[in-house]
Amino acid sequence: MATVVVARPAARPTPRARDEEVLVWPDLVFVEFISAMLFTVLLFLLSYLMNAPLLDEANANVTNDPAKAPWYLLNLQELLLHMNAALAGIVVPTVWLIVLIVFPYFDRSTEGQGRWFADVNSVKNTVVSLNVGLWGTLALIIWNSGKAALWAKDWFGFSGGSTLAFLERSAALKDPSVVPWPGWADSIPYLWFNLKILDEGPGAGVTTFQKIDLPTLLVDIGIPTGFMVGFSCLLIFFFWKINWVHTRRDALITLMSGFVGVFLMLTVIGTAFRGPGQDLIWPWDLRTLEGIPGQE
Repeated sequence: MATVVVARPAARPTPRARDEEVLVWPDLVFVEFISAMLFTVLLFLLSYLMNAPLLDEANANVTNDPAKAPWYLLNLQELLLHMNAALAGIVVPTVWLIVLIVFPYFDRSTEGQGRWFADVNSVKNTVVSLNVGLWGTLALIIWNSGKAALWAKDWFGFSGGSTLAFLERSAALKDPSVVPWPGWADSIPYLWFNLKILDEGPGAGVTTFQKIDLPTLLVDIGIPTGFMVGFSCLLIFFFWKINWVHTRRDALITLMSGFVGVFLMLTVIGTAFRGPGQDLIWPWDLRTLEGIPGQE
C-alpha cells in the first residue's frame, strides 16, 4: 500500500503588530525634536523673566558670601552643613553609587520587566516614598538649623529652656554647656601611636588621629548615618507590614523614590534658601555679598 506524503508549506513568521514596533525615525527623533524645542522655549522665557546680571570682577582675595557650588553639586554642599565633610562628600556618594550598581543584581525577577509601575502597589510606593523623602528632609534641615526652636519660641512662646536645649539642633549635643559630657569623652584613645598629618603652609597645624572625640563623632557621623540608614529601613519595614512591599522590586522602588525626594529637596534648599553664612533665608531675601576688587 502506497503512502502519500503531503508537503506542508513552510511556516512564515507572523508579522509584528505596528504598535509593537518603535522606530528611530520618526518615533524617537520626533519626540526628541519636540522636547528640544520645548526646552529651548523654556530657556528663552527664563532668560527674559529672571534678572541674572553679571557680578563684579572676581577678586581672589575675597570670597562671595554665600559661596555656592555648581547647581548639580548643591545637594552635596547642603549635606556638608549637616554631617562630617568626608561622610557627605565621599562616603555617601560612593555608597549610593555602589547601591545603584547592585540594584539589577538584587532584583533578578523578569516579571513585569520593562514596564512602568508593573506591580499593583508601585504607584503608591513611589508617591508616598517621594513625599516622605521630600518633606522628611525639609523637616530635618529646619530642625538641624535651629529654626524650629526659634519659630516655636517666636510664634507660640514655647521654649524648652536648658532642660530641652539639646533638642534644638544636633550641634547642641556636643556643647558641654548643654550636655554634661565626662572629661574623657573628647579624647578617647584608639591608637597606640600618634598618627599625624603635617600640613605645610602659613597658619597650618598638625592633624592627629590618635584619639576620638565622642560628642563630635556622634553628631557629625553617628546621628546622620542613623537617620539615613534607619529611616530607609523603617520605611521599607512599614510598607511591608501594611502589604505594600511584597517583592525585592517593591523595596527598591521605595528606596529609589525616597532618594529622589531627598536629592530634590537638598538641591532646592541649597540653591534658593541659603544666604550669607549659609543661613536659611527666604529666596526673596537672598543677597550676595561680593568681594570688591583691590579690597579684602
